[in-house]
Amino acid sequence: MKKIYLIRHAKSSWDDATMDDFSRPLNGRGKRDVLFMAERLKQFHVKPSLIYSSPAKRALKTAKEIAKVIGYDKEDIVCVQDLYESSFASYFDLIRTTKDKHSSLFIVAHNPTITEVGERLSGAILTNIPTCAIVCIAFEVESFKDIEEESGHILFFDYPKKHFKEAFDTTK
Repeated sequence: MKKIYLIRHAKSSWDDATMDDFSRPLNGRGKRDVLFMAERLKQFHVKPSLIYSSPAKRALKTAKEIAKVIGYDKEDIVCVQDLYESSFASYFDLIRTTKDKHSSLFIVAHNPTITEVGERLSGAILTNIPTCAIVCIAFEVESFKDIEEESGHILFFDYPKKHFKEAFDTTK
């Protein structure tokens, strides 16, 4: 069995309107949420054998904060340029070329593509993977190269707003 954890980066800051998209950092809520979700992963003993991350500042910071909490060496995070402003085909190629010594992987990246990947791999209608959400998809295969569209099933879909009261406050 292979597992893929699709993780959308935590909430980013829009405080500096002159900053380019690639360089945007996490905002206060994003910093809180990433630690909360990382602790949930740790609580359930989730630790991948490989983490891929978009090199965009907000995604890489999300990946590094999660890695720190779950005990994954942040130096082993693999930055993949094709996870930033990319397509389903790029993600799918990355997944299918992952070495089979790995049983599970995290992909920390961006919408809208991460939602599309989740939907196309699982056949589920996710509509939107919110910031700092984690979708775990399992595949009954021995090799990542054997993963096909709609061949996975979702084990869980978790995100911070499921746990915080402010999720119902539309002013935040």
